[in-house]
Amino acid sequence: MKLDEQNACWLECLSDIEKILSSQQYDTWVKPILFQCLEVENNKAKLKISAPNKFKQKWLKQQLESTIQKWMEVKLKCPTQISIGINNKTILQEKSDAKPTPNSKENSKPTEVVHNARLNADCTFETFVLGKANQLARAAAQQICENPGSSYNPFFLYGGVGLGKTHLIHAIGNSILESNTSASIRYIHAEAYVSDVVRAYQRKAFEEFKKTYHSLDILLIDDIQFFAGKSRTQEEFFYAFEALIGAKNQIIITSDTYPSELGGIDNRLISRFGSGLTVAIEPPELEMRVAILLKKAERENLSLTEEAAFFIAKHLRSNVRELEGALQKIIAFCTFHNKPPSLDIVREALKDLLSLQRTALTIDVIQKTVAEFFKLKIGDMYSKRRPASIAVPRQIAMYLSKELTQKSLPEIGYAFGGRDHTTVLHAVKKIQSIRQSDSTLNHNIHILEQQLRS
Repeated sequence: MKLDEQNACWLECLSDIEKILSSQQYDTWVKPILFQCLEVENNKAKLKISAPNKFKQKWLKQQLESTIQKWMEVKLKCPTQISIGINNKTILQEKSDAKPTPNSKENSKPTEVVHNARLNADCTFETFVLGKANQLARAAAQQICENPGSSYNPFFLYGGVGLGKTHLIHAIGNSILESNTSASIRYIHAEAYVSDVVRAYQRKAFEEFKKTYHSLDILLIDDIQFFAGKSRTQEEFFYAFEALIGAKNQIIITSDTYPSELGGIDNRLISRFGSGLTVAIEPPELEMRVAILLKKAERENLSLTEEAAFFIAKHLRSNVRELEGALQKIIAFCTFHNKPPSLDIVREALKDLLSLQRTALTIDVIQKTVAEFFKLKIGDMYSKRRPASIAVPRQIAMYLSKELTQKSLPEIGYAFGGRDHTTVLHAVKKIQSIRQSDSTLNHNIHILEQQLRS
């Protein structure tokens, strides 16, 4: 069959399938199907199609494969074999079975990894959702891409787990590599760097180790806090740091906390971490969480409504990974039950997770944590005393209670010595405002949030 005949046949098949499904089912499960080819030979036919992910692949095999097969056999008047892959993996696998040539593209490394940089090609600025929580970090990252080694060197990025630090540094690496394919870039997790040091020590191959790391144009090192207590690793990294900075090559570091609060790290390293630009990535605000959910749902070809996205975002507040996990749970639930992701279905799919969220954190725990952090008595959370040293921490505790629990304003007020809900609202608005202007207080609240969520 000619290509236009193949396409016409497949489109006709889709047209008939559309008649037997609801519009939402068709848009969610069928529209994302990628037609690859239709071969007819010796009175036998073979149709190759692909789904965007394994969940939709499973659904197609369970719900539509036999329907498509029967339709094709009637149309083509011959036995038809259906092959459902994931994206183009079916075709790519067939190509990989052929004998490669020295210049063939099949010899290139997987798309997930670019050169020897160990970069995730999916982590780009285009796929990074921008919001108030990360806008400064992204702006700095893009500036670095324009002038690596000169702008903000080193660049120290910190924040809790699942907030996008790793995505952002991969985006920097991918962007620089796109504009300069000859750039020597290496992404490495701190634990892997430790392993490299151990291997160099065992093999007495420190010259080779130094040659690898001291000659890089860009070093991206993730979760530097794993260096804690590893003196030989810290020593080798110090030498690498000095060599790269001296050569005006870019160093980008991520951590779960501010440089000066890193425990078990040599002071000379800490001082150098803070010598460039240090930026925090905060937990995403509500609108940003919604945007993240909608964007990731779109990439999964899941027709998630804004109403459902707002519901998820209101109940899951901590980080992006939590949102991703919830989304995968919804996809699996919808696939298994063959239902679109309506608000009721989303609520049902996440009922266990939401129940856990509601019971995991209480106002009592928040009050105790804040009191210990500011070295106050727990009774100060309920007292009528108003010195700033007590009033501000109490307002922070009220703010965190509103952000991290499902309690109403009157319930929060009652837990703080029977205060009125307007007092709680005032505290929440005041802390929100102060966070924008007072970096020290904002940092302290960030630490408290991470403690309470851990």
